[in-house]
Amino acid sequence: MTSPRAQPAYDLVVVGGGPAGLAAIDAALELGLRCALVERDRLGGNSLQTGSVPSKSLIRSALAVESARGSQLFEAMRGFAGGVDFAAVMARMRTIRARIGEFHAPERLTARGVEVFFCDARFVDPRSVAAGAATLSFKKAVVATGARPAQSDIPGLAQLGYLTSSTIFDLAELPHRLGVIGGGPLGCELAQAFARLGSRVSIIQNEPKFLPEEERDAAELLSLSLSRDGVETRLNTTVTGARAKHGARVIDTTNNDVHASIEVDQILLSVGRVPNVEALDLGAAAIDVDAAGIRVDEHLRTSNARVYAAGDVCMRRQFTNVAARTGRMAVRNAFGAARARHDRLLIPWCTYTDPEIAHLGLHAREAREQGIPVKTYTILMQDVDRAIIDAQDRGFVKIHVREGTDEILGASIVAARASEMINEMSVIMNAGIGMRALAEMLHAYPAQSDAIRQAAVAFRLNAAVNSRP
Repeated sequence: MTSPRAQPAYDLVVVGGGPAGLAAIDAALELGLRCALVERDRLGGNSLQTGSVPSKSLIRSALAVESARGSQLFEAMRGFAGGVDFAAVMARMRTIRARIGEFHAPERLTARGVEVFFCDARFVDPRSVAAGAATLSFKKAVVATGARPAQSDIPGLAQLGYLTSSTIFDLAELPHRLGVIGGGPLGCELAQAFARLGSRVSIIQNEPKFLPEEERDAAELLSLSLSRDGVETRLNTTVTGARAKHGARVIDTTNNDVHASIEVDQILLSVGRVPNVEALDLGAAAIDVDAAGIRVDEHLRTSNARVYAAGDVCMRRQFTNVAARTGRMAVRNAFGAARARHDRLLIPWCTYTDPEIAHLGLHAREAREQGIPVKTYTILMQDVDRAIIDAQDRGFVKIHVREGTDEILGASIVAARASEMINEMSVIMNAGIGMRALAEMLHAYPAQSDAIRQAAVAFRLNAAVNSRP
């Protein structure tokens, strides 16, 4: 697509066409602003190209294979022994990605009056951005350039070659043996998915549990689930180097001074993400940056009062929903009276393993660290009728309540449908609904989300017992 001729000035210039940048453009159009978008690659960002969309497509295919292979649900399919057509799995992923990508076609934006420039961008001064050969002057700008996978500092790994979330979805063949370095959300998701598709997977984590930010029992359930799927898990293990041996890749590790080696065919490195800031020449616009990304205040404004930032380039929580929300917030704060604060966002997140692990608000340990007394109400999924019916009864719902009140401070859910259930909790908490009101709300029956209501009922029963003379 040919870039348009630059106009004398824009109300808003957005740098980056991922979830944050596209949400910023939507907010700008709602305000009637003249705006330009600069994107160096394709619209949709990492979430569409190398993140949520392709990874969840792969996970869904792996779940289908697992169900056919030996699920208690379908006894007639217990004899399934066919191999996985990995090419078909990847073709399905690309079809889904293309279909969703149609919603981000540049023609849709240009039809709404947005001028889209496909090129690199860099700041010329505090009021203008160079977009290729054009210079775009602006009243306000939003930087939404996202983040990319962190590179390796493991000796020998760069020379040996490895995969990241940016390249693993380009695989043409299923690796017979896959080594995954990193036990965060994406590392765990893909380790389980590839194991179910037929790879022999080893996952190496240098901490004592997977998903360090989640509750211990959630991480333990995930470890058990990975083991059931045949994933070899190595916790408290540090990768000390990588090398080639007889045509294979070898990962050298140490655990409490015990040295070991793992032979694999491919290595996936999943050890975090770094912000995309190097090419922007932020210094020319007097924009402060550090190792964590662009520095912003609580309203997403940078050290240059004309420039805001949104999404992964400045946020600690690098999630698609956070990127989109902060993109809208940045524009509204820049051009309106709204002074919304990103540090007050109530952020739900989910790791899409099986079972899924989701969280919202405070963990119990965080409440205690802040001196807030809490009581936790737990419902095991094995006591939820629909979970039993679906043979998906691993996990729990935990709701953390401020002691002496019915105020909900946080929730952790481990369940097959935790990603859906945490959204109900998000509505409940954002609306300020307490446990007493929640206990009276009707839920469809049977439904796995009824575990949420059951937790509220447990609160009500506990309150009744404690109020007796």
